[in-house]
Formats: sequence, structure tokens, C-alpha cells
Amino acid sequence: MSKYRRTRINDEVTRVVAEALRTVKDPRVANAMITITKADVSGDLKFAKIYFSVFGTEEGNVKEIKTGLYSAAGYLRSYIARELNLRITPELSFEHDKGMEHGADIMRLLRKIETESDAQEPSAETEGGDE
Repeated sequence: MSKYRRTRINDEVTRVVAEALRTVKDPRVANAMITITKADVSGDLKFAKIYFSVFGTEEGNVKEIKTGLYSAAGYLRSYIARELNLRITPELSFEHDKGMEHGADIMRLLRKIETESDAQEPSAETEGGDE
């Protein structure tokens, strides 16, 4: 399968799963702010790995949400089959995407470095002014 076609399928699966999550009635999924960040469909279309991130939850809640997603996988798969005209509807697996949390940690570290450098700059200016 061409890379272009696979990229389009990945994008469409991402869009359709995100749309379908709004209709899931499982309270573990319905009460959480889940964002589908990416879908990675295998070349033979038999498997799809869905990456999700959750806003404002601890690690224990993420495991519970992941369990809820696996219990709703059949419904999500049937939704994909209805919306997309694929020869095979892929089996879904879910992975927590920690990219947003990683980005927030990097921003926190950059701010810390910035405040430390701002605290050191005034002392360097006063030393330069005395000479």
C-alpha cells in the first residue's frame, strides 16, 4: 500500500474514532476529556493502534480510561465500519500518548532556566558598571 494512502487512512481513522468517542456511553470514557492524537493502521488494515491523551488526570485514572476504551472497542470498530469504506475493519488497540505531558515538562524546565538566568543578569550588570 502506498504511503500516501496509508497516511490518509490513518487520518480518517483518527477523525472517525474521535467522533465516535463523543457517543460512547461508558462513564469511564464519557466523563473524561479524551483526545485522539494519532492512529497507526497496519499495512494490511487488520490492526490499528489508537493513541490518546487525557486532560487533567492521574496515572490511575488513565488505566481506568484505557479499560473503558477497550470495553468500547467493539462499538468503535462498528462505527469505523459504518463511516469508512475499508475492505477490512481493523482491530483496535489503545496507547496513552504522553507527548503533551512531556511537552509541558520541557516548558516547565525552560521557564525555570529563564527565571534563573534573569536572576543572574542584574548582578552581572552591576559588576560591569563598577569598572
